[in-house]
Amino acid sequence: MAALLPTPSLFTTKFPSKTRASTPFLSPINPLSLTNSRSILWSSSEFGRRVEVRCHAMNSAVEVQTKRSSDKPRVSPPFRVGHGFDLHRLEPGLPLIIGGINIPHDRGCEAHSDGDVLLHCVVDAILGALGLPDIGQIFPDSDPKWRGAESSVFMREAVKLMHEAGYELGNLDATLILQRPKLSPHKESIRANLCELLGADPSVVNLKAKTHEKVDSLGENRSIAAHTVVLLIKK
Repeated sequence: MAALLPTPSLFTTKFPSKTRASTPFLSPINPLSLTNSRSILWSSSEFGRRVEVRCHAMNSAVEVQTKRSSDKPRVSPPFRVGHGFDLHRLEPGLPLIIGGINIPHDRGCEAHSDGDVLLHCVVDAILGALGLPDIGQIFPDSDPKWRGAESSVFMREAVKLMHEAGYELGNLDATLILQRPKLSPHKESIRANLCELLGADPSVVNLKAKTHEKVDSLGENRSIAAHTVVLLIKK
């Protein structure tokens, strides 16, 4: 974008963060240190990133260029929250695996791997909390080596990334949505296996199951879905 060149003085302007409403602080710089293009530099640091806006004089106008640099370390907050969602189509003759447990049913999840909707959802929640790409990018279904893979492989990798980033699980809340079968007889087995994969105490892992009141593909027993929210705490 272009704008008229500010005259006559030159400044380095530090913009305040979004949480401050004060007037920007202006500090003069030495004009002799500038090139013949009469550059003007504004610098703003927000959320651990430095944003620079440099203006170059061109006749009566200036050209504004923006760039980002990583001159500050990445922000490492004490808490991180992630949300995961997954949905799979149910097809006759396939195994139904939820949370690593094989659930008796006449239908199972159509997927490249074992189609474990709960573990996929938990993996996405952890990756999201860490600010990483989703499960489909890290374990793409275009890669033959993931064909039929157990989702516990993905879970262990997500937990490894969580620990390498310096975090541990604060708590997890998951909701499964399916019309059939009823999960009440299997919930504790699913939760116990989930706790083992996470290396977490059962007191911080919650699992709920809901029907979809016979509405759309979920309610018609043609699909299964899951939502998960995780809280990660800095070690």
